[in-house]
Amino acid sequence: MNRLTTSQGTFELARFPEHPRDPFRAWDAADEYLLRQLTDAETGPVDLSGTVAVVGDRWGALATALAAHRPVQISDSYLARRATEANLGRNGLDPDSVTLLSSRDTPPGRVDVLLVRVPKSLAFLEDQLHRLAPALHAGTVVIGTGMVKEIHTSTLKLFERIVGPTRTSLAVRKARLIFCTPDPGLPRTPSPWPYRYELPGDVGPVSGRTAVNHAGIFCAERLDIGTRFFLKHLPRRSGPVRIADLGCGNGVLGLSAALANPDAHITFVDESYGAVASAEETFRLGAPEGAKADFLVGDGLTGPAPGSLDLVLNNPPFHSHTATTDATARTMFTGARTALRQGGELWVVGNRHLSYHTHLRRIFGNCTTVAGDPKFVVLRAVKR
Repeated sequence: MNRLTTSQGTFELARFPEHPRDPFRAWDAADEYLLRQLTDAETGPVDLSGTVAVVGDRWGALATALAAHRPVQISDSYLARRATEANLGRNGLDPDSVTLLSSRDTPPGRVDVLLVRVPKSLAFLEDQLHRLAPALHAGTVVIGTGMVKEIHTSTLKLFERIVGPTRTSLAVRKARLIFCTPDPGLPRTPSPWPYRYELPGDVGPVSGRTAVNHAGIFCAERLDIGTRFFLKHLPRRSGPVRIADLGCGNGVLGLSAALANPDAHITFVDESYGAVASAEETFRLGAPEGAKADFLVGDGLTGPAPGSLDLVLNNPPFHSHTATTDATARTMFTGARTALRQGGELWVVGNRHLSYHTHLRRIFGNCTTVAGDPKFVVLRAVKR
């Protein structure tokens, strides 16, 4: 936990789930720059008496600091939502002072101040700007923020094309602001997302099926090479087994398992609302008749009962926003062990250099290599 001091007050903030040895803070210089801008004496403080919408608030720092103005937070991340709730609580703020909306929820009908923490995914930014543009008016204040390395020409062009004239600030502590003036005369077009593509013909049971991808999920315009390799080496199961596609993305791993074994019950779980929506649509389009599945937005495998799963399939992320970390993978592996029955198996694909086998041996007491190529490796761990 760390303390953020701004003109709005001083706040104790932490990421979620909170780890005492987590080296990363719940905010950065970009969040501080934006909060400072809102009360800047030279440009005049921003009037926050109307509807304030905050998009892409990573760990609730912006929403917590602005809780007195009852903002609407729009996020694709379950973890960001839980972090916001926890940060409001630890600072003694009314939990109802922030309206929490997912990326799939209907946005406010009118927005007077739009604050955008520039996301890693340009597609997610595009989708959210399209969804929010009808709620903006000529007097809406639109300010984006991000670290210099996160703001590109393509970022500015999106604001310009969808919202209106755009300019940037000077960089301060490697952070930059984006100022955008809404142009009511711009044509309002629907978001191009979700995107659909046909899976290649050499990836097992899902070959030729349609993948549905909402904005913001990893590798949304094509099958990522790690998943492609994994699909060629998935375990085969028969009978009424329970299988989880952990960190499901668009759900092609779980769909492949369902096609290979129509008697299986598949649980798709991801912390991204867009990913779970993608997995559900992918499954509905491609699953065999009568296939059984449920779809959970959550923190890893905290939803299924302990000891209830026979098999977990996992292609874990190794980034948290722009930071490289294996913390998410380790949390997934630990959660998988709890959710598996005795004799149940966790199958993981990952880049060779990530050394997941070390973590799996420590958590499960065993790990075997199923397949590998120069870039990827498929690992198997058994709960004993």
